[in-house]
Amino acid sequence: MAEKQLVELEEVTIRFTGDSGDGMQVTGGKFSESTMLAGNDLSTLPDYPAEIRAPAGTLAGVSGFQIHFASRNVHTPADQPDVLVAFNPAALKTNIDDLRPGGTVIVNQDAFKKRALAKAEYDENPLPALRDRFNVVELPLTQLNRKALEDIDLGSRDIDRCKNFFVLGIMYWMYSRDLEPTQRWLRGRFRGDVREANLRALAAGHAYGETTELLPTSYQVPPAKIAPGTYRNITGNTAFAWGIVAAGVQMDRQIFLGAYPITPASDILHEVARYGHFGIKTVQAEDEIAACCASIGAAFAGSLAVTCTSGPGLALKQEAINLAVMAELPLVIIDIQRGGPSTGMPTKVEQGDLPMALFGRNSDSPMPVLAASSPGDCFHTVFEAFRWAVKYMTPVIVLSDSYLANGTEPWLIPDIESLPRVSIPPPPKPEDFEPYRRDLETLARPWATPGTPGLEHRIGGLSTEENTGNVSYDPDNNERMMQLRDQKVAGIVADIPPLEVIGSEQGELLIVGWGSTRGAITSAVEAARAEGLDVSRIHLRHINPFPANLGEILGNFRHILVPEINLGHLTRLLRAEFLVPAEVMSKTQGKPFKVAEIRKRIDEILSSEDDS
Repeated sequence: MAEKQLVELEEVTIRFTGDSGDGMQVTGGKFSESTMLAGNDLSTLPDYPAEIRAPAGTLAGVSGFQIHFASRNVHTPADQPDVLVAFNPAALKTNIDDLRPGGTVIVNQDAFKKRALAKAEYDENPLPALRDRFNVVELPLTQLNRKALEDIDLGSRDIDRCKNFFVLGIMYWMYSRDLEPTQRWLRGRFRGDVREANLRALAAGHAYGETTELLPTSYQVPPAKIAPGTYRNITGNTAFAWGIVAAGVQMDRQIFLGAYPITPASDILHEVARYGHFGIKTVQAEDEIAACCASIGAAFAGSLAVTCTSGPGLALKQEAINLAVMAELPLVIIDIQRGGPSTGMPTKVEQGDLPMALFGRNSDSPMPVLAASSPGDCFHTVFEAFRWAVKYMTPVIVLSDSYLANGTEPWLIPDIESLPRVSIPPPPKPEDFEPYRRDLETLARPWATPGTPGLEHRIGGLSTEENTGNVSYDPDNNERMMQLRDQKVAGIVADIPPLEVIGSEQGELLIVGWGSTRGAITSAVEAARAEGLDVSRIHLRHINPFPANLGEILGNFRHILVPEINLGHLTRLLRAEFLVPAEVMSKTQGKPFKVAEIRKRIDEILSSEDDS
């Protein structure tokens, strides 16, 4: 056999696809971990089927995992994969149009039988026709995997479930990955014959990659230049959980998390529940309303309280959240947005909850709203939300989405000493206690633990008198109380740093983003500026209140473009608040923006300006 080539590449994008029972998320996750350990920067996009368990081999049951890794900074999972791994015809059909022209498609040829082709709605085998467009590599994966495991005492079904590790072994060989970290994980995760089968499948796949003539080339992507420190591959939901734990430690208060399982927020509850040794209490409530009410009770009792949900759950929680607004209690609400309306597309991405976060409660109920912009940023955003909640005695909403929740990136683990240590003032002495006197700077009321002798006070959901807490229907008092709550939230602007413009301080075009659109916007603007185009960008974490200098920045540009995974929610806010001609770039397909989509719109705007 001729000696195989080793080719160096700057970047690669791989998409693993198969049935929801084929282990695509595990396969992609392990490849991502090995890629981070190899020193590459990366971004991932898991794609779960919406059906809990669609019929095997059908289009509705396809699961995918895309990873983009490079020797430079990576902002997105990439627009198109260079390599598509398809375990069955349905996976091929739902993903082949995304593969870049001339890319490589690796298929399990054993799966392309008549019945499987019919389930995928193919009239005939599509592989011969694809050879003109792509590099098609047909591997008998099922047979190879069974051969490698033939002397292990497992049933055929369990043996076939190991073929994802056989493919992973092939991909480890193709991209010069170390087997040892995944082998160590398998030894810790499984026992007996199941452990041996997966270990053997991984090694057999790697050996097959080395020996088969179907794969004449392997590749190497040099490490990226990154800041020194300790990194880990992290999802947005894990980052939220760690941020919650960190807030409890740095503020020296007990954490209480009340939640009801809902896609795609449930992993936050699962992860936080692992840290009971930090004194954290978690409650899986019977429904969304109970989860929120329990958290409000914990906030009233002096705990750092948090609840997490997705859009449908946030709608159910709103009456309880309104009580927290009226009672002025510190509560953090994390909303992992998903496709809607109604049940919508539970596993797909959307940014559709911004109006509900800002205005979804009855009456005027002002609340601070923050939005995380990357998986790692979820940690810092929720930490900031806790600081606001206790400093200003207010509930705070933090927005994320399913793209950030399940996607991963290398995250520099912060030194605990670098995190702000927030000192919460102790309860006042009984003789000094004035429960309804507000702090002159923050307009926050005291946080007094109920049941403490001498600190008795009255709060509730009815309109109350400012100085006594007694129920009051006085019109002037009610208006003043509403204005005070509004002024308190507006005053948080003092804690928001000035917004930074990336690019020129003024010019033709400004791209405004929020949440998970940051990666695609960053890549598109970098590419446009590299070609000399007059385009800049800003990205908003703080949506209520806005940064103090936002209006001035917007006024310095002729055109303002706002890419949003909704029908234009932030765009309307900017138009109303600052009277600027902001233009929405809307997408509601359950998919994040592609860099090329934003790049194309930049060209259209600037070319029309040239023509005029």
